[in-house]
Amino acid sequence: MKVLIIGGAGMIGAKLAERLAKDGEIGGKAISSLILHDVVETAIPTGARMPVGVLTGDLPAPGEAARLVAGTPDIIFHLAAIVSGEAEQDFDKGYRINMDGTRTLLEAVRAAGHKPRLVFASSIAVFGAPFPEAIGDEFFNTPLTSYGTQKTICELLVSDYTRKGFLDGISLRLPTICVRPGKPNKAASGFFSNIMREPLAGQEAVLPVAESVMHWHASPRAAVEFMRHAATLDTAKVGPRRALTMPGLAVTVGEQIAALRAVAGDRVAARIRREPDPFIEQIVAGWPRKFAAQRALGLGFKPDRSFEEIIRFHIEDELGGRVA
Repeated sequence: MKVLIIGGAGMIGAKLAERLAKDGEIGGKAISSLILHDVVETAIPTGARMPVGVLTGDLPAPGEAARLVAGTPDIIFHLAAIVSGEAEQDFDKGYRINMDGTRTLLEAVRAAGHKPRLVFASSIAVFGAPFPEAIGDEFFNTPLTSYGTQKTICELLVSDYTRKGFLDGISLRLPTICVRPGKPNKAASGFFSNIMREPLAGQEAVLPVAESVMHWHASPRAAVEFMRHAATLDTAKVGPRRALTMPGLAVTVGEQIAALRAVAGDRVAARIRREPDPFIEQIVAGWPRKFAAQRALGLGFKPDRSFEEIIRFHIEDELGGRVA
């Protein structure tokens, strides 16, 4: 089983690579090779049980996608993208990376002719207001951001290339991943992690929206499990509608902070400073808040059990089990 991760230097890509390298298999089949690709150098997971190759390049550039699929990978995880805030601020870059890069990859797979399983990382940003109380699997895509529009276009492409028999694709609409490790990025949703991560590390964090804002979350651990499950899922059970909304937790910012206080105490929660940001508030106002992800649940995708659990996962995985 040959596996390719595009976007291997990103948070989910790196954690997925670590898990696959450690397991040495996926869906009960041994991984014979693991290739990691990104626009920047990607670290090789330690203790890998298979050969790991690293490729660096710009996915939409001429010939790059063809280079990636030349080895006829059996599974392709397509996680490469620029994040929501950056895609909104840089229109041309967003469409080049998020849409053109995906179309170039799909065309390269089509030309190679080996029909791999392709798991595409989509987003709940494909939905736009007004929303019902809980968004079901029949709700339509009306994105209100360039990022959401780009993800919607890519979902449709994955489904159409699958319908034509060029690949076996599935798109996963990921919740906002929280708590994200590392440094703040340009994602408009970044504050959901910032107000957890920085206080846990002993630093102040800025909250740019009201505590009443509700959002849909999943941990990095859950995201990796979504990817692994989708890679070997019997897609005959998925049917022709190849985009699935992943299960998650609907919590308000206030409930996030309450969970932080319950896990780490008042001293840590007090490190959050309220500072409204109209730009972020406007973007967030058009985002979905809660889902009824029945299709995904029926296909075996599993959410986190509580937001307190999500915080504890971060403490275990990123902080060595200790809070500053």
